[in-house]
Amino acid sequence: MSQQSFSRGQWKSRVGFILAASGSAIGLGNIVFFAANAYKFGGGAFYLPYLFALFVFGIPVMILEFGLGNFTGRAFPESLHRIAGRKGEFVGWWANLNAGFITMYYITILSWVVGMLFGAFGALWRDSIPVPAFGMAEGDLANPYAYFFHMLSTWKPIFYVALVWIFNVVIVRRGAETIESATKVFVPLMWIFMILLIIRGVTLENGIQGVYLLFTPNFEVMKDPAVWQGAFAQTFFSLSLGFGIMTAYASYLPKKSDLTSNSIITSLLDSGFAYIAGLAVFSILFAFAIVPQASTIGMMFFILPQGIGEMPGNSVIVFGVVFFALLLLAGLTSSVSLVEALVSSMRDKFGWSRKRTIAIAAVIGFAGSAIFALPQVVNPGLEDDGTLGLTLLDLFDHWAFSYGLLIIGFCECILVGWVLGADKVRLHLNSNSAIKLGAWFDVLIKYVIPLALLVVLGYSVWGEIRDGLYGSAFTENYSEGFSVLRFAPRLALAYWLIICSVAALLLARRGSFAKAD
Repeated sequence: MSQQSFSRGQWKSRVGFILAASGSAIGLGNIVFFAANAYKFGGGAFYLPYLFALFVFGIPVMILEFGLGNFTGRAFPESLHRIAGRKGEFVGWWANLNAGFITMYYITILSWVVGMLFGAFGALWRDSIPVPAFGMAEGDLANPYAYFFHMLSTWKPIFYVALVWIFNVVIVRRGAETIESATKVFVPLMWIFMILLIIRGVTLENGIQGVYLLFTPNFEVMKDPAVWQGAFAQTFFSLSLGFGIMTAYASYLPKKSDLTSNSIITSLLDSGFAYIAGLAVFSILFAFAIVPQASTIGMMFFILPQGIGEMPGNSVIVFGVVFFALLLLAGLTSSVSLVEALVSSMRDKFGWSRKRTIAIAAVIGFAGSAIFALPQVVNPGLEDDGTLGLTLLDLFDHWAFSYGLLIIGFCECILVGWVLGADKVRLHLNSNSAIKLGAWFDVLIKYVIPLALLVVLGYSVWGEIRDGLYGSAFTENYSEGFSVLRFAPRLALAYWLIICSVAALLLARRGSFAKAD
């Protein structure tokens, strides 16, 4: 099979690369899920396990992914192909396809953010909104619950999905060049918006009490293994590891880049943003005695807007718009990196033009995102997810996000650590880095991190066996017309595994990679 050559492009500056990489890592989870986990796992006590996981677990894997991409000059599938042939390439494509599922429903969530942003200019803060599609009388649910579910029961999110995909296409249209330009605007704005929310939160009456709670550790909870599992999982997910993103981004760097320092700076920017987000969340919520939830969607669309809605005067609209604009910017910098990781991999394989590759990815991606936005009401009582799209999103997120990323993290550590040899990547990293890595890096990649991932995965699988497959009980309240959804957890698991595995196998067996100029 003949392949045409193509130009991969390159970052214009180190600052642009760091902003793009940190923007990818800083996403919706940093703003709301980190604070929710901190509340769930004892406030300040969660920070110590998180810091331990960051330095022992997160930063080394970030260094590995940066080193892998720069060492090979290719995206994830070809990088792993050069290490372990077709088997390695299979793992790379499996990671990209798993990330593809996440990309589709992540963009659907961003479409809901767009809808809430429009509502934040006024409609979101009304006293009550009737939601007849869900069988609720006017006023049965206080906003923003009613506004959110009313929006989900319409076709508006499909339009918002198309809008978010257009944003992504525009930003990735020239690869590193346009991504760098966008993140140089988006990332500073994210920090500015977050600082505005912090200032408003701590100046509210009793707002500072939430900050005290956040930094008052309850050391007793650190004896609970779930705290450490939550900290390790939060670190891995927060840094965008296991997607193939960081490998693709690092492949656009010059060979003589200081990868170790770049990895540390990117990781600290990401974790730093999560920490200051905790200040905003805790101060705003505890000022009005609102309890956080360990749920990203609940925190984004219900709990934090409820706190903002309690603010006095016209500040409700101002800070409501700032909050949802912040979510949109953070989400876009992450979704762009997800799209670029897949586009980069496809171009490495087939040598297609960037325009053609983006068009294919956008068409397929829009179709998938639209499915997760389907407004058909399947549970009028809202005991669970309400609409068909949100139900499917909940299921696929459980498998692709909670399991897929950890599986890929384990596989890449095994391939780099044992097949290629962690020492080879370390030598490449040390050749141009101010901070030199010792043999301890090899030990972490070969032994410590894979073992930790196996423990987390094993703990999760044991929970599925002990408590029943995820979602096995959540369909009891669905109407008879959707009784087929009682099988949805198993069907989602099978579909996810089959699509990722079969498609990855076909891609790995298809010809050779294209040559880059």
